[in-house]
Formats: sequence, structure tokens, C-alpha cells
Amino acid sequence: MILSCGEALIDMLPRESTAGEPCFAPYAGGAVFNTAIALGRLGAPSAFFSGVSTDMLGEILAETLEASKVDTRFLARSERPTTVAFVKLVNGQATYAFYDEGTAGRMLSVDQLPELPADVGALFFGGISLVNNPAASTYEALQAREAPARVTMIDPNIRPGFIAGKEADYRARIERMIARADIVKLSDEDLHWLLGPGEVSALARGIVAQGPKLVFITEGAAGARAVTATQDRFVAATKVTVADTVGAGDTFNAGVLAALDEAGVLTKQALTTLPDTVLDAALSLGTRAAAVTVSRAGANPPWRSEL
Repeated sequence: MILSCGEALIDMLPRESTAGEPCFAPYAGGAVFNTAIALGRLGAPSAFFSGVSTDMLGEILAETLEASKVDTRFLARSERPTTVAFVKLVNGQATYAFYDEGTAGRMLSVDQLPELPADVGALFFGGISLVNNPAASTYEALQAREAPARVTMIDPNIRPGFIAGKEADYRARIERMIARADIVKLSDEDLHWLLGPGEVSALARGIVAQGPKLVFITEGAAGARAVTATQDRFVAATKVTVADTVGAGDTFNAGVLAALDEAGVLTKQALTTLPDTVLDAALSLGTRAAAVTVSRAGANPPWRSEL
């Protein structure tokens, strides 16, 4: 089972009312939440851990998980409110305004960490859940606890506007978590934010040198690559008409994890020696699944039957 650990929130997406007025519509979302949903829809054994409210919006989150075949037994429920993010789209690219103070997700604490059964073989971390304490430190503590025995993957999904004033602490946390992780996924923009200018493959090898066995880099409309200490594989993106990019990277993460799980290599030992064919299959599923997501409005990952 793959346990996705991180934020669950309500995205308020821009829409137009029947009277032609601008308005917002609520959609269940959050980067890590989207990955858990996509894993479930792709047929992978998926579970989710987060602080989730018992309020009306929290019930929407829990019901959405269950509808996509995601195991919800690890949710840490509380009466605190649900995080809300208002989304603005410019040429299909999303920017966000977050309302996160005092929420069930933000206030997640170490004493709420679950004991994990043996069938949880991999944990995925990322998103804005790694920015603000106490939740950020809680997720890092979970990764530190589990990384010696289970596969961990991180996609920081960096939002520079969200980390303003906290960059030093955030960078330090991300560097520690990358060093512990077996798999890292970064967009090319995230890669440059972390390491500065340079050629993508060379920078990706710099991430491998920090400890991970496998690094995935998404390069927007061009495609995505997988880099190890000895390999650099690239798959071109599937060409589609883009509705918006909400959830694209999250779906890619689910695709590569699902493919690695199907190949039986989502173990610490197997990840040390991956055939090119396995990396290519992971990139293919990740990019094809993400292409479906960007072709329709909002974070709506595909079911396996749609691929």
C-alpha cells in the first residue's frame, strides 16, 4: 500500500454563474490529496494520512477519497476548520491564495501520527504541508521514523508565495527530507529554485548525489525525465488541449508510483538497480495520466480505464 501524507483542502476554482457573474466553486484538492486520489483511480493500493476536519468541507474530503478507492483509516479527524485555497488561472496556469491558519491540516501534531501496518510499503510526502508548523515538522518526523525501513518519496511542489518569510527553515526541511528520500520528484522550476541555474540533467544528478536513488523531473509541455546515478531517461509529453494545469504534477506522481508498484520495484533494494524499461514505463504512465488531468478543468485525475 502507498500512503500519501500531506494536505487536503478545498480549492475554490473560478467559474461563471448562470447570470454571467464571476464566482468560485468548491472542489476537493491539495497536492498530496490529489496524488492519493489518482493512485486509487489508477488501481494502486492507496491510503491517505492528513489532519482532516469533521466540518462540512472535511466530510467532502473524506467522501471524495472513499469514492476513489482510497483507504481513509489513517485520517486524523478534528473539529478545527478545513484549509481553503482560492485559485486564479492565467493562461491555464494556476496561482493560489491560501487560508490555512488554525486548520485541521495545519495543526496536525506528532501525537496524531499513526502506527503503520506491514502492508504500507511506501510513503509519499509533499506540497504546502511541508511549509508551516506544526504540520510540517509532523510530516518530517513521520518520514524520519519510516525512511529506514520503507520507501519514501517527496515532491515539495514549491509555492514561493506561500513560503515568504519562512524560506530558510523551509529550505532546510526540504534538504533534510530529500536526503532521506528514496525517490524525489521536482518540476524543472522547482529544481532551479532549489539549486539555481544549470542544465536539468546535471542538476538532477546533483539531487541524486544528496541521497535519493531516483529523481523524476517534469519539464512542462516537453515531457519528463528519470535520473539515477547511471541513467537519464526522457519521455515526451502526450499532446492535448490544456484546460488548466491544476493537479498535473500530482497525477504524474501517482502514475510513476503506480507503475513502480506494478513492476514490483517499490522497495528500497529494488530501487537501487532499475532497468531502463521500468523507468520508461513509469514515465509513460505518469505523463499519460497527467495529460488527461490537464485536458479537463480542475484536479480530476483519470481512472485506469480512461488511459
